[in-house]
Amino acid sequence: MKVVLVQPPVEDFYDTDVRLQPIGLCYLKAAVEKHLPGVDVIVRDYHRGGRRTAAIPPPLADLREYYPVADRSPFSTFHHYYHFGASFDDIEADLAALNADVVGVSSLFTPYYREALEVARRVKRRSAAAVVFGGSHASAAPESLLASRFVDYVVRGEGERPFVEFLQFFLGRRPVEAVPNLAYKKDGEIVFNPIEENFPIDDLPFPDLGDFAPERYRLGAKPMTFMITSRSCPHRCSFCSVHTTFGTKYRLRSLENVLDEIDARYRQGYRVIDFEDDNLTYYKAAFKELCRRIIARYPAGALELVAMNGISYLSLDDEALELMAAAGFSRLNLALVSSDKTVRETTKRPHTLGAYLKVVDKAHRLGLKITSYQILGLPNESLASMIQTLAFNARLPVLLGASPFYRTPNAPIARRESFTDADYIRSRLTAMAFNGNDFEREDIYTLFVATRIINFLKGLPLSAPAALPDLFELKWPEERKRIGFESLKRLADTSRLWSFTKMGWVENYKFRPELFMRVLREMKYLTTQRGVRIAIASGVELLPPSVTPLVSCSEA
Repeated sequence: MKVVLVQPPVEDFYDTDVRLQPIGLCYLKAAVEKHLPGVDVIVRDYHRGGRRTAAIPPPLADLREYYPVADRSPFSTFHHYYHFGASFDDIEADLAALNADVVGVSSLFTPYYREALEVARRVKRRSAAAVVFGGSHASAAPESLLASRFVDYVVRGEGERPFVEFLQFFLGRRPVEAVPNLAYKKDGEIVFNPIEENFPIDDLPFPDLGDFAPERYRLGAKPMTFMITSRSCPHRCSFCSVHTTFGTKYRLRSLENVLDEIDARYRQGYRVIDFEDDNLTYYKAAFKELCRRIIARYPAGALELVAMNGISYLSLDDEALELMAAAGFSRLNLALVSSDKTVRETTKRPHTLGAYLKVVDKAHRLGLKITSYQILGLPNESLASMIQTLAFNARLPVLLGASPFYRTPNAPIARRESFTDADYIRSRLTAMAFNGNDFEREDIYTLFVATRIINFLKGLPLSAPAALPDLFELKWPEERKRIGFESLKRLADTSRLWSFTKMGWVENYKFRPELFMRVLREMKYLTTQRGVRIAIASGVELLPPSVTPLVSCSEA
């Protein structure tokens, strides 16, 4: 029997091109090889394969007003809508040539479920293969997939054990009713088999990456692979749907198991490891010991470690940060979400600003590059609260990572809400689809662009404190910086933001300058990644950060 596991292409205004390795499918392949060694499994990554412009789907058509031109300034957002990956015609031809008995399709992200369904349609057009779906969207909204006549089965939750037992059913070794987590159609109705536990986490074989050369996935010039040391998360943040896929039971791999996989990946030629855990550092002692073991096994610089999925600052302390820096971490992605205590409480976010400030201060002194993520437009959040968080982070030596809120099916914050096909398509940050009690889409858009402007200033290679108006007068050798400061001059002179295009300067009508000025007034100053302060107005006395605290206790 032949099984092909597929990562589909996606269509959106942008793509995160460094996080494409289909590690979940590689876990499935390894599990099948372990438990059903006679089955031939192939993983196809169709998310790779370049990009080409695509038609904007009707539910997103109004975004043309927000992304009307190809802005070449540092403050650009999006413009073209793209198909990222192989064409559907090429996918159809490749799958037909493979002539699989079972095609498994990954449906990870809700807004891209249409692309996954198109792969299923292409499979059925050229073969009689059974089509089975899995992934986060499949777990959250299986009905949206089984409604298609091209989808035969859906696996909900963790997939290794259910998929192995599904193939046993397919081979005639067990009844379909005995396959855990499976959903399927019978007599025109959808049947949901009970959810059961997966294989023990340390019994899972390492993902089989054999279908890809190490050079295929890179961070910079280095081959990169994904890894997890745990599954699920002990927290219950209302905007997160992780428990829909991984359940509520947080499980940690043994150190020996994780280190054996790191050793195996190093031998295979990988030099960057991205830990994709939903909560990598929750067990502080175990994480610190992992770092110590990596330090002992590998010389400095041999491995680069990243955690692009983010790290909870509440589980970090000085010792953990020092060990991270020594083990090979050079950057730190922190999920602040909001600096407003009320917002953190209503979203069940168990964090405190005091702990956050200590982590930022220590990480900066260690030389770690920090990005702090804020969600813009959470339900029940006010515009003032968003501005407060943005200004709060602007005063710290961190880059701003702003993500407009979007609903995902079965997340606690949206569990009582129904989703239409249009809602699924709008379930992405680029859609800016949520309006709150006192903010509108233009407000979210303006704050999103504001983070681009602030990050541009935070990236300036200043060695001494300065005032923003004085920076306008400097001769910047890089074209990007010249365009950025010209745009800021125009904003100051005309109270309008302008996009720089091949045809010249074009006004950005969706940007609200008065809201941006409100952000600047709240900030008073910002701090670059190097720790140098920039005053928003001239005549403001600025002492070096080593003399004054990054943020006063009253601000925290």
